[in-house]
Amino acid sequence: MNLHDKVVLISGASSGFGEACARRYAEAGARVILTARSSDKLHSLAAALGEKKCHVVAIDLRNGDAIDAMVGNLPESFREVDILINNAGLALGLENAWQSSLDDWDQMLDTNCRALARLTRRLLPGMVERNRGHVVNVGSVSGNWPYPGGSVYGATKAFVQQFSRNLRCDLLGKNIRVTNIEPGMAETGFSITRFHGDEGKAKKVYENTDPLRSEDIAETIFWCTTMPEHVNINTLEVMPTCQAWAGFAVDRTMKKDGTN
Repeated sequence: MNLHDKVVLISGASSGFGEACARRYAEAGARVILTARSSDKLHSLAAALGEKKCHVVAIDLRNGDAIDAMVGNLPESFREVDILINNAGLALGLENAWQSSLDDWDQMLDTNCRALARLTRRLLPGMVERNRGHVVNVGSVSGNWPYPGGSVYGATKAFVQQFSRNLRCDLLGKNIRVTNIEPGMAETGFSITRFHGDEGKAKKVYENTDPLRSEDIAETIFWCTTMPEHVNINTLEVMPTCQAWAGFAVDRTMKKDGTN
């Protein structure tokens, strides 16, 4: 699939997977719409990629009205979005559910679920009208496999998985593809965000490992979107070689009467 002059909208484009995707698609000749909260980082990236092939929108996607305004005011040359990469998302905290911050939960639900769904809904009518397009949702292995402290984050990524599946059903008969990418351990700004800027805690997550890089996921997404148009990659789970599924946890401290 030739991406020259195709329009790619990337949410969360200021760093991590989003930035790597922006670089990969711009390199292939696509025009890219860069969205994130940080205006400075987006403009710096656009300058590196070439201003003429970039449209920058600094936006907090938790604001539904801002999403509507962004889509409604796209310049003519960026209006027909061919590929939507729903990359914006975050994990916050790793506490047990009864100790977690409700504000953290709300932010994850608003960003990972509501914003993703609304942005998709705003762009889908144009894709359907043109009978072409590709929606790529960045999920996580956490949507498939649980771990302590991942209660709401994992639930949001399970939402992304099921939303992607249902989109495929709704779009049957349309020349529009939907892909859910599910990365495992990847060394980006993910853990720094999760631990609210604590770099020490973030570094320990990747200690003595060889995790995925942002470029690995960008290349995976690029491959999915450049397959022949009759091929749809529904779901793709990607882990580093050093990561696998954990065994079942069994608590051996609890007595039969329910006490410890």
